[in-house]
Amino acid sequence: MSAESARQIQALEEDLAHAMKEARVRLHHREGSSTGGWVLLDFSDVVVHIFGPTEREFYGLERLWARAPQVVRVL
Repeated sequence: MSAESARQIQALEEDLAHAMKEARVRLHHREGSSTGGWVLLDFSDVVVHIFGPTEREFYGLERLWARAPQVVRVL
């Protein structure tokens, strides 16, 4: 996911964590911070990255996974 500000990253993180908790999906691990421009939420079967614009370009996960088959794309 992409967000335009630290506040948007934090809001997305909070909403995802809340929705997954309601669905009884446990958060196994969390890394990063909204102020650092990147947060990783590991729900075991699903890993979510939330990036600010600069961090998204720097890490370039799309380039790393370019040849992997796409399972789901949410726009």
